[in-house]
Amino acid sequence: MAGKIRSGDVFINCPFDPSYKQIFDAIIFAIYDLGFVARCALEVDDASEFRLVKILDLIERSRYGIHDISAAAIDANTGLPRFNMPLELGLFLGCKRFGEPAQRNKGCLILDVDKYRYRNFLSDVAGQDIHAHGGRPEKAISAVRDWLCSASKRKGLPGGQAIADRYAKFRAELPGLCAALKRQEDSLTFPDLSEMISEWLPVNR
Repeated sequence: MAGKIRSGDVFINCPFDPSYKQIFDAIIFAIYDLGFVARCALEVDDASEFRLVKILDLIERSRYGIHDISAAAIDANTGLPRFNMPLELGLFLGCKRFGEPAQRNKGCLILDVDKYRYRNFLSDVAGQDIHAHGGRPEKAISAVRDWLCSASKRKGLPGGQAIADRYAKFRAELPGLCAALKRQEDSLTFPDLSEMISEWLPVNR
C-alpha cells in the first residue's frame, strides 16, 4: 500500500445497471453537495489497466466507501448471483484491517434495498449497520448525508431534504445543461456527470 489516502474521496461500489442509475446519480450528487469527491471504476476508460487493479487503487486512496450490495441477487439470464459488490466491500474492509496505519481510519456505508436482506447471503457482516434505500433516490441521499456527516465530523453540512430538493432541481435542468454542452443525457459518462454537478452546485446553493 503506497498510495496516499485522500481525505475527501468517496469510493462508490454499486451496480452500473440502467435500473440502478437513479440511485447511482443521486449518490454522486449527494457526495459533491456535501463537499466530497466521488470516485468509482467508471472514471477512467483505459483498456490497458486491469479493472481489479483500478478498483484496488481507488480503494487504497479513498478515505470513505459507499457499498451498495443490492445487486447481489439471482441473475435472470444466468441463474447465478452477482457478487462483485460484496467482493469490493470485502476488499475495502481488508484494506482497512490490514493496511498501513492511515488505511485503518477508513469508514464505509453499506446500502441495500432492505435493511435485513443481507442475512440471506452475507451474514458475516452481521453487527454492522446496513442502511436501506428501498430503491428511492431521496432515501439514498439521506443515508449518504447522515453517514458522511457522522463519519467525517464536518460541521454545517446541509440536511438530506435540502440535498434532495437541490438534486430534483438539477435533474430538471439537466436536459438544458446537456443541450448547451452538446451532450446526450442518456449517454453521460461518470466524468461528464461529475463535472456538470461540480459546476452547477456553486451557483445553485
